Amino acid sequence: MKKVKLFFFTGAGVSAESGLQTFRNSPDGLWNNYKIEEVCTPEAWKKNPALVLEFYNHRRQQCKEAKPNKAHELIAELENNFDVTVVTQNVDNLHERAGSSRVIHLHGELMKSRSSSHAALIYSCHDDLKMGELCEKGSQLRPHIVWFGEMLDDENLYQAVSEASSCNVCVIIGSSLQVSPANQIPSFIPQQSQLVIIDPEELEAQFNANRSVYHIRKGASAGMQQLYESLMKTIN
Repeated sequence: MKKVKLFFFTGAGVSAESGLQTFRNSPDGLWNNYKIEEVCTPEAWKKNPALVLEFYNHRRQQCKEAKPNKAHELIAELENNFDVTVVTQNVDNLHERAGSSRVIHLHGELMKSRSSSHAALIYSCHDDLKMGELCEKGSQLRPHIVWFGEMLDDENLYQAVSEASSCNVCVIIGSSLQVSPANQIPSFIPQQSQLVIIDPEELEAQFNANRSVYHIRKGASAGMQQLYESLMKTIN
């Protein structure tokens, strides 16, 4: 029997409970200590690459110290009974560490670096990245992150849209749906598919008024617990 296809679209809110700072609208947001234009744009890299590396080295260390929370774990556990794909705006690896086997990173990955001149040259990176560390063709290594002003990876974007357009249930969790073009991906889910939003805030207005939306107004872990129990009842 074919498994029900679940499509999870996750954002910073799903990792906040693991202690990772979010970017926006929070007292401890990342941008309180850094300006976007200083650390997260191609222009910043050209102007002061050492500062950019410092910023991402700090984030990488935070990621290594963080642990997957209940939301990550429940999403991974659903693979035992459902066909699960996770498309995330997050650059941490908490979904993978929780056990999710199919994760598409739209905005890059902290635990990877890439050549600053040859984008296809990508390497594992679990320690601090320093000036003078070069790719095999002699170019400085940079974080494998999609910065503001850069295009998303075409293959990842295509895969994300393909997964969204073929799902039975789409679950948006921990994303404010403010970052374009990633925020357009949930709009590709079939009209007949169920849309679930796990977020304390109101997000339904961003979708077609004719679509049925099941909104769980809770945080990531509590909301996932409620959804997990509902989904498991459908197979028992």
